[in-house]
Amino acid sequence: MKKIGCIVLSVLLTCPLLAATIRVGKQHAINSIKGAIKQSRAGDTILVAAGLYKEGNIVVDKRLVLLGENFPALDGQHKYEVLTITADSTIVKGFRVQHSGHASLDDPGGIKILEANYVVIEGNVLYDNFFGVYVQYGKHCVIKNNSLVAFGKEEQQIGNGIHCWKSDSLQIIGNNISGHRDGIYFEFVTGSVIWRNISTGNIRYGLHFMFSNNDSYFTNTFKNNGAGVAVMYSKQVTMMNNNFEQNWGDAAYGLLLKEISDSYISGNQFRKNTSGIWMEGTSRIKMERNAFVQNGWAMQVQASCMDNLITDNNFIANTFDMGTNGDVVLNTVASNYWDKCEGYDLDRNGFADVPFRPLSMFSVVVEKNPSAMLLFRSFLVSLLDRSEKIFPSLTPEQFIDKSPRMKPLPL
Repeated sequence: MKKIGCIVLSVLLTCPLLAATIRVGKQHAINSIKGAIKQSRAGDTILVAAGLYKEGNIVVDKRLVLLGENFPALDGQHKYEVLTITADSTIVKGFRVQHSGHASLDDPGGIKILEANYVVIEGNVLYDNFFGVYVQYGKHCVIKNNSLVAFGKEEQQIGNGIHCWKSDSLQIIGNNISGHRDGIYFEFVTGSVIWRNISTGNIRYGLHFMFSNNDSYFTNTFKNNGAGVAVMYSKQVTMMNNNFEQNWGDAAYGLLLKEISDSYISGNQFRKNTSGIWMEGTSRIKMERNAFVQNGWAMQVQASCMDNLITDNNFIANTFDMGTNGDVVLNTVASNYWDKCEGYDLDRNGFADVPFRPLSMFSVVVEKNPSAMLLFRSFLVSLLDRSEKIFPSLTPEQFIDKSPRMKPLPL
């Protein structure tokens, strides 16, 4: 009986029914969020009525649920960080967080999570902030279904939409991000998932990894950014079912891979990018069942890449399917569909009976002399490309798909 009594007492102490709901607004006794936080106890809910709240930096230092009715606006007046969370298990939902201060020294943001775990930021509008949501030393936090809009013109004058630093087990889900430096930024972030986000019109990257291992991103769209995604100095990153679209520019890529290893890339669509994938210093990456459509270069594989497997992908209507800057090929290219392949299939097994060389002579020339692009589609270039495929001289002889597919895969 004594044990049962202890269990009942424990349930009562943790029961949400014991938590209070504090209402904030002009029509209520408390008309400031700071005042409500001061009067609250851990576990309480603060329900904020619609309106404009200019309270400087609001600090949530105890476990609370903050709910907005009809998107009350928390306004930083271009001076303050708007909302700072330092307590575990805090929930913030249904607010318009706007006009944070702008500074490069302390990185003010719309919502900042500092050394707090299990925080949920859901269904908010973050408008015209330096950083949108900033997570530092956070674990098991969820940032979900928020809209983040900024109006940055230069990298140095704006922060990132969702910025995560030295954190673990984060979930970044269903956010719409535009106008920032990077849409989503990970640095020293591990074991985290980025899923169903739309990152468009950001100055530098739609998504940017630095020194972040064992992470995954699925079913996101990266469109019209300075470049789509950069994964740098990381390992064991899974990239599946994402759309990389219309990332154009002199140094624009759908996906930039630099010094990464032991990763997996599958089911992605690379469409209308200057370069679908740029690889430098990468190793032991498997790429399969991706579609490269109407890119300038589908893939640019630098000589520093090795032990990568590129298989079962579709290459359709790209200006160049492959590019490289070296003579030695240490990667495997096999069983892909190439729309430029003119092979035949006498045994009808679905694969061409002759190998295909995806690296054209002209792509090698353009890699070294970009101005040569003026000669693209000329009769002379077409003739030289055809002769190069028969008698390779400028292109690496090992750069070859020995079993190209006759039909595209149904991706």
